[in-house]
This record gives sequence, structure tokens and C-alpha cells, in this order.
Amino acid sequence: MSNAPPPAQPAATWSDLLADGRLPRFALIMLGVWLNAADSLVTATILPSVGADLGGFAYFSWATAGFFVGAILAGASAGRLSEMFGLRSATAVAGVIMAIGCVMSAAAPDIGWFLAGRLVQGLGSGWISGFAMVAIAFLFPERHLARVFAAVTFVWGIATVLGPLFGGVVVEHGHWRDVFWLFAIQAAVFTVATPFLLGGAARGDGGPGIPWTQLGVLGLGVTAIAVADLAGAPALSIGLVAAGLALLVLVVRIDGRARVRLLPHRSGDLRTVCGSGYLAMFALTAASMGFAIYGPPILQQLRGFSPLWAGYVVGAESMAWTLAAIAVAGATGAWDRRWVRSGALCLVASLVILAWSMGEGPLAAVLLGGGLMGAAFGLSWAFMSRRVLAALSDEDRAIGSSAVTAVRQTGAAAGAAISGVAANLVGFSHGLTDASARAASVWVFVAVIPLALVGLWAAWRMTALPTAASP
Repeated sequence: MSNAPPPAQPAATWSDLLADGRLPRFALIMLGVWLNAADSLVTATILPSVGADLGGFAYFSWATAGFFVGAILAGASAGRLSEMFGLRSATAVAGVIMAIGCVMSAAAPDIGWFLAGRLVQGLGSGWISGFAMVAIAFLFPERHLARVFAAVTFVWGIATVLGPLFGGVVVEHGHWRDVFWLFAIQAAVFTVATPFLLGGAARGDGGPGIPWTQLGVLGLGVTAIAVADLAGAPALSIGLVAAGLALLVLVVRIDGRARVRLLPHRSGDLRTVCGSGYLAMFALTAASMGFAIYGPPILQQLRGFSPLWAGYVVGAESMAWTLAAIAVAGATGAWDRRWVRSGALCLVASLVILAWSMGEGPLAAVLLGGGLMGAAFGLSWAFMSRRVLAALSDEDRAIGSSAVTAVRQTGAAAGAAISGVAANLVGFSHGLTDASARAASVWVFVAVIPLALVGLWAAWRMTALPTAASP
């Protein structure tokens, strides 16, 4: 028997990450992440223009929540669909669907068509994002996962600032419809590139099927949350949010007993990395949504900012997100745990600061609050995602990786709706006035502080657990 040591692994550097034919795949994944992130946030600065053109101020949160309803259902099913049809074919079709949704919104004659287009965009971009996570899990060596996720976080941060800014620039120099025509072109480029850049991806083997029951209950839960802010009566709005959250919990319980699963084993067990990790992702994302959705119209109404300048202020979140992600990309050992916990603490602090300053406080405090919110995800997201993937068994790798996207988007939809309920209950749905904007500037942040505290607890718990894959 030879006593020769095993061959040394290549150094986990950026040059090695992009070597051996991985650069094209990496570029396609980053384009997919950009499409999902930027399109989900682009409405932040164009909704006042959409509302003036098509009406529907009461439906502000639906432009985001409706997008995420489609994205959640698509992202949740992405792992199983990649097994059934193959990663390359499924990803190309997702690009076509997103392009169709963009055209629907761009050509919308009324608010109904606009929102329907956002739903279809959500389906397409949700599949794109879910398939991107599957590609990361299967097409990149484990030694590169930290840097790939850091790059994903970086693109999300860039998209978070450029998405709203892109919308603001287009509105100031053209028409809001141009935003969606430009996204349709980008989705078409993604579709054409996919067969070439994912040429080495495995073909589908049929897989075990699609978990229709779980997807159906998930759709009902997300829809209940999405319509809560339009119910009018406070008791009914709160009841719909509670019912929606209960249905999300029911999805996890059904999935634990199902033959065809939507989520990895023991995803509902908070004693596991997956269980506590998914809860942290859901809660922290939900708590952050009010700033992106309601920050621009509040700034425009109370401070007289243009759409572009309101986008710049909200962009403080993205700038901090990007800088923090770059700063900690190489962290190893105990530091990844520390950054996850620090990020969760930053989010709680940001909500307190924004609730105090958004309406009439110093602009510097608003920038600080937005910056802390961005830093929360820049510091933590890559390490949270890596920990979840490291805890997945080979059997659960496809569905568990795509679930990272679906859980995050479910949190975004819930957060958008909860912020919408808070805003509309204080008068936002009756029109954008100084009084409604001032009240919303407080309650869209106060309403989600409990969610942020739950996310902090779950993040602390997940980082205290070992990351060995479950049997």
C-alpha cells in the first residue's frame, strides 16, 4: 500500500474559481442573480409614476408582493424541475418566461395587466434564481463556495442600488415602461446564452416528481399574506397575515411526511442548521423590505426628493451591502460565525434608527440606518448560505440549494405585505400625503422589529450548531 500523501488541492483563489471552464458558468449565474435582484427592486422608484399613469396607489405593495408570489413558487420548485428536465433546458425556459412578463408590464393598459406582468416576471426570475443556486451547488467545488456566495451577495448589493437608481434614471429621462422593455432585452440575452454557457450541465433524469400539495399550500399562504394589506379592516388584515404565516408552517409539516419533498430533511427542526438557517433567512429578509418599498415615496413626499435622489438615499443600503460583502469575503474559521451574528444585530439596529429618522429626522441618520441594513446582509449572507449547503446531504442538494432562494423570497413577500398592512392602516392606501407618509415612516419599520428579533435568535442558533451534512 502506498504511503504517498493525496494530491494537494488547488488554492481557493479567484483565479482558480474562474479556471477549468468555470468562467462562463460563473458569468451566467451572476447575470441570473442580477435579473432576479434588480427586477424585484426596480419598482421602488417608479411606482409613483406607475400610480399616476395607471392608478392603484393601494396596490403599491402588490407590485413587489405579487412578483414574489411567482418567484416563491418558482424558486421552491426549481430543484425538482432541474432534476426532471435538466439544468440547461429548465434555465433557458425560465429566461423566456421572464421576458414575457417584462413585455406584459411594459405594454400594460391598466394596473391589472401591470401586476399580472409582475407575477409572470416573478415566475421567470424565481426559476432563474433557483436554478442558479442549483448550479452553484453542483458545478463548483466546495472550496469555492464561499467566494461564489460572496459574489452573489456582491451582485445582490449592486442590484439593490442600481435597480432603484435604474428606475429613477429612466423615469427622469424617459418613461417607466422603458424599464421593463430593457429588462425584457436582458432576459432574452440570458435565454440565448444559456445553452452555450451551461453546455456541460447534466441532463434531467425525471426525478421523483413535483410536490404539488406543498406548492399549493405555499401558494395559498403567500397569497393570504399578499392580500392582507388590501383587506381594509385592521382585524381582517392582521388575521390574513396570521393565516398566511400559519399556512407556511403547515407547508413545512406536510413536507416532513411527504414522499416527494419540497425541502431537505428536518427543515422544520430548529435544532438543525437547515431549520434554524432557513428561519433566519426568512425573518431577516422580511424585516428589511419596508425600506426598499416605502423609502422612496416617503422621501419624495416629505423631503421633496426627485425619484433619482430618493433612489440614491435608498442606495445607501446597497452600497453598505456591497462594501461589507467584499470586506469579509475571505473570512474563515470562527469569523464566519461572528459575521453572521454581527449582521443580524446590525439589522435590528437599522430598524430602530429608521423608525426614528425616516420621516423628519436628520438625513445622516437615514443614511446610517440604510447603511446598517445593507451591512447586515453583506456581513452575513454568504456565510449563512454556505453553512446551509454544507449541512445538506447529496440527496437533498438540489432542493436544499434552490430552497435558499425560495425561503429568502418568501420572507421578502411576507415583509412586503406586512409593511403594506402597516402603511395602509395609517392611511397610505388613501393617497400619498404628508400625514400618511409621516405615519408610514414610523410604522413600516416598527411593525417588523419582532421579525428581526426572531431572525437574530435563529442566526445565533444556526451558528452554534455543527455543519456536518445530515444523514
